[in-house]
Amino acid sequence: MVTLRDVPGLPDADIAPPVIAESGDPFAALRIVHLLARIPRGRPVRVRDIVDALNARWLDWSFDRKVVLDAIVQLQANWMGDYRTVGGIVLDRDAYGETVMIEDSPRVDPWMILQVQALADASAERLRDFTREQGDIS
Repeated sequence: MVTLRDVPGLPDADIAPPVIAESGDPFAALRIVHLLARIPRGRPVRVRDIVDALNARWLDWSFDRKVVLDAIVQLQANWMGDYRTVGGIVLDRDAYGETVMIEDSPRVDPWMILQVQALADASAERLRDFTREQGDIS
């Protein structure tokens, strides 16, 4: 193993490159659904505002409307699969663009936590796969 020495004044190299969020990527979906779990319930929220909030929160990421909409549609499909209803997550459109409304009921938060946990698990698995593919780099 290489022993590293301190170099006074050496700038920090821990700067992450920008990431462009992609549909189907568990890391992007994790961030999107985590934010959706915290939006107000029972009233429409503009997708454009969600995109802006994601980009403000994750400065090293770039989220666009299509990727956010894809994550919402997937979440909506998961809801319909679990509850056999279409009213839990409603994607709509108003004069300003797309909106999403999540029902205001006690079943939403526990369900959203499970959705976020599943995405966190999928992201962790993707990291494990990456590490295995890289092999022993020591």
